[in-house]
Amino acid sequence: MNANKRFSSLIAAVLALSLLLGIGITAHANDAVGTLSKDEVDKIVETATNKAEVTSPFIEISKKAQESVVGVNNYQIARRSQFSQGFGYFFDQTPEEFEQERRTGTGSGTVISPYGHVLTNYHVISNASRVTVNVGDRELEAAVLGTDADLDIAVLLVPGLDLPHVTLGDSDEIQVGEYAIVIGNPLGTQFERSVSVGIVSAVSRTMTSRGRDRYGLRTEIENNMIQVDAAISSGNSGGGMFNTLGQLQGIPTLKLVDNANPFSPSNYSIDNIGMCVPINAAKPLIRTVLENYNAEEAEAQAQKVRDQEAKQTADANTPKPKLGVRIGSVGAYLPASQGIVPQGAFVIEVFENSAAQKAGIQVGDIIVEADGDIITTNSQLIAKINEKSNGDELKLKVYRVTGLLDALEDSSKLRSLGKGEYIDIKAVLTVEEEASM
Repeated sequence: MNANKRFSSLIAAVLALSLLLGIGITAHANDAVGTLSKDEVDKIVETATNKAEVTSPFIEISKKAQESVVGVNNYQIARRSQFSQGFGYFFDQTPEEFEQERRTGTGSGTVISPYGHVLTNYHVISNASRVTVNVGDRELEAAVLGTDADLDIAVLLVPGLDLPHVTLGDSDEIQVGEYAIVIGNPLGTQFERSVSVGIVSAVSRTMTSRGRDRYGLRTEIENNMIQVDAAISSGNSGGGMFNTLGQLQGIPTLKLVDNANPFSPSNYSIDNIGMCVPINAAKPLIRTVLENYNAEEAEAQAQKVRDQEAKQTADANTPKPKLGVRIGSVGAYLPASQGIVPQGAFVIEVFENSAAQKAGIQVGDIIVEADGDIITTNSQLIAKINEKSNGDELKLKVYRVTGLLDALEDSSKLRSLGKGEYIDIKAVLTVEEEASM
């Protein structure tokens, strides 16, 4: 009985405590019913942050280093084809070739001298016909002063680049576990000077890259790189990897990605494995470029660039002279010719009252030479014409053979063509024609 009484007393105590707690909670909830005063709302909402009190080892470093990071653009000449209505049935919808410059890739770079030298990756500027550097809305011409394809590094010179330069570190002293601050332009200018932070995961990772030498022989190159887990995205290549002293310690170059084939037996998952070229590996090339730097030559080059830009602006406002023909490639019209006629620019149409008509050029002529240079493609002839001004003379050599137009209707007639002749023609180019060339 005593045990039962003690149990009953315990139950009663628990119920009493629960009741008291319930009353307390209810009373507190009832206190919140109603409206808040303006002062109460302001106290909750109108807050402030004193950024001077916010601490991070990355804030000041990021501010300074960001100013020295730029975008790098790779422009290349691409051959294009366009379709246009031509002469008669056989010329309808035939592609005309032309060359066009386009930006094929973007990366990043870091200013390393007060004279406008920029360090980047070789693969960022590889095969470029023109390289530029962009800072915000500005785009400046850059000259490639030195490259090392094996190390994947390049040094540019950007005349007029008025940005602070970074301090180079000593990558031999990098420690596993120290912070790695990566700055660059992932995906281009939309995210320019983005900062990502991680740690140094390893200081000497051997990475093998495959390529070909100038003769096409396959090659394998091994380089020791710094492994970091900071985010490295497309466009970060060539940027900077900094330590907490603000020193440039590496050049973000590549990252490992997941195997894209889900059926591959070697399918695996990868997160945050990026590689940077150690700055000490780049120092020999940097030293060579700087030792060969000549301020007078650089200024002359800068003036040349300015003159070219001024000429391009003037040329853009000056009508180009025309020959007055429409052309196509020989192979597009005579694919079975196989040496029966020469390669060159095939004349599809000659416009009325044009320089070409006045000079005696005829439909079916094949232009094989311009001003002494052999012409094998349409783009070569276009380039020659674009060099001229109104009233200039263009010396041409054309190949003309009787029956060539008939052979367009029946390719079997190509074999029975007689021997043609090469004819020298002088055309005076004018700007009045409404021709495509």
